[in-house]
Amino acid sequence: MEELYWNYKNAVLSSGVSRADEIVLSNMAVAFDRMLLDVEDPFTFSPYHKAVREPFDYYMFGQTYICPLVDFKNSFVGNASVFCEMENKLRQGHNVVLISNHQTEADPAIISLLLEAKHPYVAETIKCVAGDRVITDNLCKPFSMGRNLICVYSKKHMYDDPELVEMKRRANTRSLKEMATLLRSGSQLVWIAPSGGRDRPDPFTGECHPAPFDSSSVDNMRRLVEHSDAPGHIYPLALLCFDIMPPPPQVEKEIGERRVISFHGTGLSVAPEISYSDVVANCSNPNEAKEAYSQALYESVKEQYDILKHAIHGGRGVEASTPTVSLSQPWRT
Repeated sequence: MEELYWNYKNAVLSSGVSRADEIVLSNMAVAFDRMLLDVEDPFTFSPYHKAVREPFDYYMFGQTYICPLVDFKNSFVGNASVFCEMENKLRQGHNVVLISNHQTEADPAIISLLLEAKHPYVAETIKCVAGDRVITDNLCKPFSMGRNLICVYSKKHMYDDPELVEMKRRANTRSLKEMATLLRSGSQLVWIAPSGGRDRPDPFTGECHPAPFDSSSVDNMRRLVEHSDAPGHIYPLALLCFDIMPPPPQVEKEIGERRVISFHGTGLSVAPEISYSDVVANCSNPNEAKEAYSQALYESVKEQYDILKHAIHGGRGVEASTPTVSLSQPWRT
């Protein structure tokens, strides 16, 4: 907790924002208060967790805490018009699934912060498929309580404790049933990272790229969408916010990782939906089709990620836009 405080303070102070000291003290006081409350009376997440908005608004708490870490002058949204299209579909009762890479524990807050100026409905209603670590780590739980979550056990941690494998499988089955029920009702926006964990830098180059997608996870999501009563759409979404709160270099079994925090530009980009039938038209069997569709989504995410990287890390800003990815800063218009 002490390390978290100093890292957060240094990050906010480096932003140059006015009243930085007050912001740090206010946000950290609330964060520590909520963390210690949970230690005294632990909150238990259900398979489908609805954001806790009262009597304490955990959603706004998370947004207020992460916001000072975002360098909005050097942050960009790709293809803002597609988010308009997506919101219209949701309001018509359609389901929308965002197949995305995953960079930090703050991803859901970053998505909402970059979209809330023009799309508050999307920012607040998005449901995130979340691994068990964000609902068990005491430093993370208060932030997770403010999000709509479908809670699952990640494949990367499924066998950490052999005695718990069966329990984790049963829990994942319950969560899938909850997801199916939600999708049947329509107007659901679901964010899922089928890599099963956060992106990590290449150990040799230090470069960070979207981790490969697990085709089975993509296919499970696709089938859930197709078998619901409502029309469904799957969009590839790229997220770049690694520097704000990078994960440990290696996947850790133990809960309680160090929180390295910094003030940095972030990026979010979505491409038009990718139709399964169009991608797999020439595939000869279901396995080939599954792999082809997953790869098509991944390639789109990787392409968008590289453009965001040019804009933010390369310093090119909106000039990094291409015919397929138009960058903008919706909070400025």
